[in-house]
Parts: sequence; structure tokens; C-alpha cells
Amino acid sequence: MKPPGIQDIARALGISIGTVDRAFHGRPGINPATRARVLKKAEELGYRPNIAARSLKLNRRMRIGIYFPREIASFFDSLRAGVRAAASTSVGLSIDLVFRTFPRLDEGDVEVLKADANEKFDGVLIVPGNPLRIGPALRGLAQRGIPVVCVSSDVPRSERLASIAVDSLTSGAIAAELFSRIMQKPGTLATITGELTTLDHAEKLRGFAANLALLAPHLSLLPAVESHEQPAVAHKQALALLRQAKRPAGIYVSTANSIPVLRALEETKLLGEVQVITTDLFPELVPYIETGKVLASLYQRPFVQGKTALEILLNHLVSGTKPDPVRRLAPHIVLRSNIGLFAKEVDTRGEFFV
Repeated sequence: MKPPGIQDIARALGISIGTVDRAFHGRPGINPATRARVLKKAEELGYRPNIAARSLKLNRRMRIGIYFPREIASFFDSLRAGVRAAASTSVGLSIDLVFRTFPRLDEGDVEVLKADANEKFDGVLIVPGNPLRIGPALRGLAQRGIPVVCVSSDVPRSERLASIAVDSLTSGAIAAELFSRIMQKPGTLATITGELTTLDHAEKLRGFAANLALLAPHLSLLPAVESHEQPAVAHKQALALLRQAKRPAGIYVSTANSIPVLRALEETKLLGEVQVITTDLFPELVPYIETGKVLASLYQRPFVQGKTALEILLNHLVSGTKPDPVRRLAPHIVLRSNIGLFAKEVDTRGEFFV
């Protein structure tokens, strides 16, 4: 059957095509009740706007600002690759991707946004750090009419258009459940995270602590260690944990900064004895999972996050419709038995695109 168009919506509601067009694109001359009726009917009929045709009608290039951290590169490079893939497959759209980089989460993000205050972007993708610090800058963009999509983490009360990320609370809860199933004796667990001021990191820890208390009350949890997404810091902190008189029986690394922790375990000859659950997937981590020295890794699907984020933004810019404000992806559990399913597609830099 032919997909429904604006003529079908107009006919079903007994209104003009011009009224339907005004409803979709937020133009004046239509009251809110009529606009709501149009959008509801469009959803009922399964209407999908022709993005390419709409873009050609606009007859202009879209300029998108993309603000992602440099560290940890194994995660954020894949995020960028997903954005580029979405741009390259958007047939009929003229898009300029303007990439901006800052050192790491909650370091340099606000400063680079301020430096770009006079840039004329049609939309912005950003990986936000501390909501309290970056929130005012995101509200400023929204007030200038620049829609913002948060990627990988969120700033809920910032007037951003939408956010796309893995379900962090669930990621932490899964890690706790895995530990509860393999560690039947009393013991201590440690968590190594990035910045607890970042919502994504805080939510993982919250999910981990809550599910651990529910499923494994015999396991105690040490205070979280913040590695600030710096490999040297994570390595030093892991060594300090492992050299304690009462070292942890298990470690949950809730960011992609896991290789320095694994090297510390190797140096102390505890790799394979201390149970480890990591986050994400990249070439250096694969041998540890294949040999069973890492119990599991919770894959956040950065390529999919980046691709989906740009698609959400472009759809809004072209069609004028508002997306769901929050979209959460299910984390994938990578084990020795299924790692081959995740390692099929690797680009020339060794980034996993699954």
C-alpha cells in the first residue's frame, strides 16, 4: 500500500493541506488544539515525512556542531564513526559536520562551547559532563533556537531536545547480578568509574549498589574510585586497591578505561584470580575476554549511539517534529561464548562498529 501523506491526514480530519503543513512545521495560523489533532492523526496513520524531499525544499546546507571528548578514544572514536555513518547515509541532505574536541568529560567542555558562542550551527550533538556546569550552556543554545541532543549521558533539565545513551542503571544492575551468581562466599567488591558528577557514571554505580544489596548481601562494596578517564590514574588506583591487606575479590570498571586496571592485575599476578567485569569492547580487551580473565563486558554500543543521535537531530531539523526526550539502548553482555558475534566488523583503526 502507498504510505500515507499529508493529503490523507487532511482528508481524515476534514481540514486543508495547508493547515496540516502548518501543524507539522510550527508555523503561525493554527491553534494548539488543531495542531495536537493533526499530530495524533499522523501517528495513527503511520505517517513518516520524506526527509530528503523536505531538505531539498529548504535548499540549504545544515551545519551540525559535534562536541565529543578525546578520552577514552576507544569509545568516543566509535561514537564519531556512528555520526559520520548517519551523515553519509542521509540521501538528499547537505550536511556539514563540525567536530570539536575537549580533553575528557567535565574538562574543557564548557570552555569550548563558550569559544563557539558566535558559531551559526543548525543543531548540536554533545557528550555532557557535569550537569551543573554544562547545563547553563545547553540552555543558552536552546534559547538561541539551536536544538541539542545529548549523547552517552544526559542533562535532564537543560532544555535539550533529546538524549540517547545506553541504559546506565541497567548496566550497573547487570554487573551486580553477574557477580552475585559467581561469588557465593563473603567478599569485597570495588568499582572504578570516571567522574561521579557525570550522570551516566553515577547511574551505573547506583544500579550496581542497589542490585548488589538485593541479590548479594554477603558481598560488601568499597567506596567508588574515580579515575577521571585518565589511564595513568586508573592504573595507579588499581595498584593501590590490589596492594591493600584486604584486596577486593572483584572489580567492576564502569567506563572504557579498563586496560590500565587489567595491566595492574597482571603486574600483581592477580589477573584471573580477581573477578573483573569491564565496559565496552575494543581490540585490546578481546584477548582478556577470550581467555576468561575478564568475566564479561557490558557493551554500550557507541557506534549506534552516535548514528542514532544524528538521525534524531536531522529528523527534527527537517520535519519539525519533536522526538522522544529520552531514548535508552539496552546494554549488550559480551562473554567468552559470544564475543565472536560482536567482533565481526572492525574498521582500519580497530574500532568495533557492532
